[in-house]
Amino acid sequence: MFPIIPANTATASFPENDEGIFGFGFKSPGGAQSMTNLVSNAGVVASDTAGVGTARYGLAACEYGGDKGIFGYGETPGVFISTTNLVSNAGVVASDTTGVGTARRMVAACEYGEDKGIFGFGTTPTVVSITNLVSNAGVVATDQAATTGTARRDLAACEYGGDKGIFGFGNPGADSVTSITNLVSNTGVVASDQAATTGTGRRYIAACGYGGDKGIFGFGNSGGAQSMTNLVSNAGVVASDTAGVGTARYGLAACEYGGDKGIFGFGTTYTNITNLVSNTGVVASDQAATTGTGRQEFAACSFN
Repeated sequence: MFPIIPANTATASFPENDEGIFGFGFKSPGGAQSMTNLVSNAGVVASDTAGVGTARYGLAACEYGGDKGIFGYGETPGVFISTTNLVSNAGVVASDTTGVGTARRMVAACEYGEDKGIFGFGTTPTVVSITNLVSNAGVVATDQAATTGTARRDLAACEYGGDKGIFGFGNPGADSVTSITNLVSNTGVVASDQAATTGTGRRYIAACGYGGDKGIFGFGNSGGAQSMTNLVSNAGVVASDTAGVGTARYGLAACEYGGDKGIFGFGTTYTNITNLVSNTGVVASDQAATTGTGRQEFAACSFN
């Protein structure tokens, strides 16, 4: 006998991408970069792929369409831009798409609604709380009315709950830091500030999803480089600090890989160290440096 499934019973099925990509950034000497590095489904970071698109830093990236990605915004020395570059489900980065929305840098981005994305916040150079939605075809919309969230830069964002997102931490101005978070609904609506978490406020932080429906913020700068992490539950609750593992650094990026795991990579001072995140949110010690070019202020997302 086959089991009887009650009528109107639905089973959640959220996309879980298998591979990732790090891209763009800044290094010294060399300045703005456009190269990318693919991440395998085992968390292995490949050597540099020659860059496509405008070399820049201070950008963000997220998934869209269930199996593709997009890099967007940033600075190409002295000029803030809103240019985007799509990533196919084979990890191929497309040439520039003319930017839509307010040009800015030090933005964050994440997926929402299972197949769409959102870019948010940043500096113009005045800190802003502007957001731009990304359709499931990779089309970036014009600015949404400013959210009720605190304007800030140098923050991070990731998915949680399977179809929602969260922006967190960052720099609201001068040299200050915060641990404020803003939840993103499965329709792309950004909520007002949640009370600051018990996590240490910091900037130049990174975040990614793990475990299918949870997230993690990690590393960053709070008067110096940090390595602590903060887990995000499948209800969007950010936990207090977990003692850091791996080299303290900031200006790094993170993405999912292997369907339910994550990876933090690169960062100050132009290092190419990576740290894997298990499907239970445990961060591993440093992996041997990859063959990729060490850099900071870059972005990452998953695909495929």
